[in-house]
Amino acid sequence: MKGVVTIEEWKKRFQAVGLDEQAMEKWHRLFETENPAGHQSFLEWLGVSAEQIAAIRKI
Repeated sequence: MKGVVTIEEWKKRFQAVGLDEQAMEKWHRLFETENPAGHQSFLEWLGVSAEQIAAIRKI
């Protein structure tokens, strides 16, 4: 689908700017802790299914 950004693409961009897996996990936890509604919205924007969102947000 044109115009859709995937989780994989997002991770590749993080890696391109030098974030390793540990830094990406830290970013994810911070996003969920500081702005859970924004995190939910962001995951929906990425086109993640409701089931996947629930699993991701438990991390």
